Amino acid sequence: MESSFERNRIAIGVRWLKFNFVGVIGTLVQLVMLAICTYWTKLSYVPAVILAVECTILHNFFWHERFTWRDRECGTGWERAGRLLRFNATNGGISLIGNILLMRLLVGQFHLPILVANGIAILACSIANFMVGDRFVFRRSPLWAW
Repeated sequence: MESSFERNRIAIGVRWLKFNFVGVIGTLVQLVMLAICTYWTKLSYVPAVILAVECTILHNFFWHERFTWRDRECGTGWERAGRLLRFNATNGGISLIGNILLMRLLVGQFHLPILVANGIAILACSIANFMVGDRFVFRRSPLWAW
């Protein structure tokens, strides 16, 4: 017979797989946007990363809400707006700051290709983003119930 702990561990594992599935698609969105911004429009890599990350943040939010954390629904439009703001501030902040700092290091200092460096930056931010998403953005109880 499965224990509560084991069921919880399995549920977290399934959610982690869903999170990464959305993340892989988001990575493709980010890399395509980064390529468009840097190679086609000749934007420098820092503003290009900012635009690409924000596009990905919005993409990932809507898919996480409908797929990864589908069981944690919002009641009203205001709650959903608050959730989007929390996601943008936390996961967006982790992704944006992490990507910019790592891109400056990997591209600016180590001269790695932009897309390779961005792939490394995305991977480095994913664990923190999952934990923040699960415990804060898509939490089970309302913010005021802490």
